Formats: sequence, C-alpha cells, structure tokens
Amino acid sequence: MKIIELESVKSADTPHKVLVRKMLSFEHASIVHIELKPGESLKKHITPVDACFYVIEGNGSVEIGDEIKKVKKDDLIFSPAKIVHRLFNSENSKANFKFLVIKTPTPESETKVL
Repeated sequence: MKIIELESVKSADTPHKVLVRKMLSFEHASIVHIELKPGESLKKHITPVDACFYVIEGNGSVEIGDEIKKVKKDDLIFSPAKIVHRLFNSENSKANFKFLVIKTPTPESETKVL
C-alpha cells in the first residue's frame, strides 16, 4: 500500500504557472492535483493521451475543442487524447477550483502548450 499526502507533494514548475502537484505516476496512469485561484487558468494545451478531470472543490469551466461547460464538485470530465483543452476559474469566483487530472496511460511524450 502506498499513501500519498497532498501536503507532502511539492508544487511542480509547469508552463501553466499555477499550483500543480504531481501525486503519482506509473506505467498505466498519472495523477496530478491542480488548484486554480479565482482568475487563474491552464493554458490551452494538447495531451498525447486520454485524460479525465475530477472536480474536488469549487466550480470552474472546462474547454475541450470548441465546447465550454461549467463544472462543479464531484463532476468527472473526459478529454480525449490530442484535443485542445484547458480548465479555468472565473475572475468572479470567490473560491479556489481544485481537481485531479488522471492521464491514461502515463504519457511518453510531453504535453504541447499552445
């Protein structure tokens, strides 16, 4: 058994310049915790593998391809590989937007930031 405490994981330096914690990575999947403060967003990017986003806290929006949807706590969003996407928290929000990113399998190539 392996237990990973969120607070023990250091923030990763990414092009998105938001709080990103890489929780776990192995051959079949990688799991990342992301927190967006009001007004913050991920840059549009393309992931080489399928990804799911699970909302842990707050409300935000997800853009996948030409679709934008509002999401809330306990929503699960599927994003197919090689489709432009991003997540964002409204400037008008009063709370942080926290979610897990689960990529399957673990990418062998880098995410392409646009």
